[in-house]
Amino acid sequence: MADGAFSVARPDGRRLECWAEGDSTTAVLLHTGTPSAGRPYRPLVTEATARGCRFVTYSRPGYAGSTRSPGRSVADCAEDVVAIAAALSLTRIHVVGWSGGGPHALACAALLPGRVASAATLAGVAPWPADGLDWLAGMAEENLEEFEAAREGSEPLQRFLEPLVQSQIDVTAAGVAESLGGLLTDIDRAALIGPFAEYLAASGRAAVSSGPWGWHDDDLAFTKDWGFSLAEIDVPVGIWHGRHDAMVPPAHGEWLAEHIPSAHHRYVEDAGHLSLLGRFADVLDVLLSAGD
Repeated sequence: MADGAFSVARPDGRRLECWAEGDSTTAVLLHTGTPSAGRPYRPLVTEATARGCRFVTYSRPGYAGSTRSPGRSVADCAEDVVAIAAALSLTRIHVVGWSGGGPHALACAALLPGRVASAATLAGVAPWPADGLDWLAGMAEENLEEFEAAREGSEPLQRFLEPLVQSQIDVTAAGVAESLGGLLTDIDRAALIGPFAEYLAASGRAAVSSGPWGWHDDDLAFTKDWGFSLAEIDVPVGIWHGRHDAMVPPAHGEWLAEHIPSAHHRYVEDAGHLSLLGRFADVLDVLLSAGD
C-alpha cells in the first residue's frame, strides 16, 4: 500500500479514514486527541520512520471521514485497530495515545497483547470514576463545563458542543490559541506557533467536518465504563505527563501509573498538555526499547 491516506471497510458498513507512511511491518500507531482527526504531523512521522517503523494514524468513528458508531466505548477501538493492521499487513504495533487518545491506546494494550508490543499515553485521562482521584480537580473551566454536560447525557452535550464546533469549522493556525482559551497554560501557548499550530488547526477543522459526533461520542465514552480493565494490561506502558497541564491535570497520570501493573511514569517538569508532544522522540525511544 502506498504512503498517504486510505480507508478501511468494517463489517458493519462503517469506513475508517486512515493515514500511513513507511513500509515496515512494525508500526507506531498514534491515537489522536479530542477533538482531532487522523492527520500527519511531519515531525512525528519523521521520528517514527527514522526508527524503522511505519507511522500510522486514523480518525476515530464520527471524526472527519470515519463513519460514526453511536454509543461506542473506548474498548471498541481495538477491533478497528485490528482492521487497520490487517490492511497494512502489520505484525507488531507500538501504540501512542495523546490526550483523548490515551484511553484508546490503553484499550489496545489491554485487548490486543498479541499485536501490541508496548504503549504510551501523553497527557491521557484516567477512567471515570477513578477511586481516590478527584477527576475534575485542576481542570480549566472549559473542561469542567464540557464534562458536566457529558455527565448529563447526549442532548445537553450536543447543546454544549454546538457553538464550539461552529467556531472550529474554520479555525486557523492564528486562531487556535484563542479557541482554547483558559485550557492553555503559558508553556502551551508558547508552543502554538508555526507548523504545530497549522497542524492543530487542520486537524481540528477536519475533526468537525462531519459534525460534532466524534467529539460527542469521545466525551460520552470517557464518562462511562471503558470496556476493559487496566489490570488486563501486561505489555510495557509509559505514562507521560507535563506539569503545566490545565486540560488533563498531572494527577491523572499519577493515578494511571499506580493502577497499571506494567506502567512506568514520566513526569515532565517543563511541559504542558500540547507542548508534551514535543517529547515524541523521547517517547518513541522508551516505547520501542520497552517493546523489544
